[in-house]
Amino acid sequence: MNEILNYDRRRFLGAAAISIASAQLGFVGTVKAQANGLNPTPSTPIKIQSNSTIGLLKQINAGVLSIGYAETGPANGPVVMLLHGWPYDIHSFADVAPLLATAGYRVIMPHLRGHGTTHFLSTSTFRNGQQSVIALDIIALLDALKIQKAIVAGFDWGARTANIIAALWPERCKAMVSVSGYLIGSQQANKAPLPPKAEFSWWYQFYFATERGRMGYEANRRDFARLIWQLASPQWHFTEAVFEQSAATFDNPDHVAIVIHNYRWRLGVAEGETQYDDFEKRLATAPIITVPTVTLEGDANGAPHPDPSVYASKFKGRYVHHTITGGIGHNLPQEAPKAFADAIVEADSYVN
Repeated sequence: MNEILNYDRRRFLGAAAISIASAQLGFVGTVKAQANGLNPTPSTPIKIQSNSTIGLLKQINAGVLSIGYAETGPANGPVVMLLHGWPYDIHSFADVAPLLATAGYRVIMPHLRGHGTTHFLSTSTFRNGQQSVIALDIIALLDALKIQKAIVAGFDWGARTANIIAALWPERCKAMVSVSGYLIGSQQANKAPLPPKAEFSWWYQFYFATERGRMGYEANRRDFARLIWQLASPQWHFTEAVFEQSAATFDNPDHVAIVIHNYRWRLGVAEGETQYDDFEKRLATAPIITVPTVTLEGDANGAPHPDPSVYASKFKGRYVHHTITGGIGHNLPQEAPKAFADAIVEADSYVN
């Protein structure tokens, strides 16, 4: 169990696109896979270098936030909540969303706290980045939108958030797609030292633990994000225009505070808020996930990530894993949008 929890540290670190998907992005339904086992993806994904845009954003008050989000697809369709990571934003789903909308899904893409147009309703609210709080933001968003249950799918911070929702609020989670599998962690597990090579991969986490690191990130948000993109997805040759679409969302005034607190909290050098202690205690037990799940991994993920066999036992509902081939890195939805969309339809097909 400690090995699974410690992978939380090893991961590298995070009106919509309305137009109908073009012919080369045509949706292909459910991929065939072996349930409750590990299975390679049956097709090579199409690599996208488009400048697809998300379009106009909506705002809604949810919990302590006003959440900025994009939405596309039929209003009465089954809901898919797409959750981005760091240092990324909702543009990671710009080519996923039209595929799902064409397939009849209502697709919602929220900016996580500290990103884009999402902002705090009160200047006095603590800028908290601990894992349970980000999941609670999404539960509050579901409540605000009067959505009882959704398919949750994400990568990086978004995958961890999806894991937490599926584990703590399975009644709100119809099915799940998670890049890099099971990412729930705890401060206690993160106290254990790792081998030097693994610690080296977390250079930025230790950098962020210092005041120099906070100041450096504040001054160099774009250069920092570009470096992470290059290291985490070494075969993804994104354009400057694609990068700038996402980088602009890091200008959020709370962005640095949220990111720094997230990583300091993981190391145990920053405290969380006591009202969330019970959630963190439950998460520290590495709870089993029972909702239907598809996990994904890119074959060229430059971020440290566990072998799928390590976390397979954490999923007790219908479950399958796909490794996406073709030089796909950490930002899997943006690098392989069709494979990500197919996984969502597949997970939905597993629901009883």
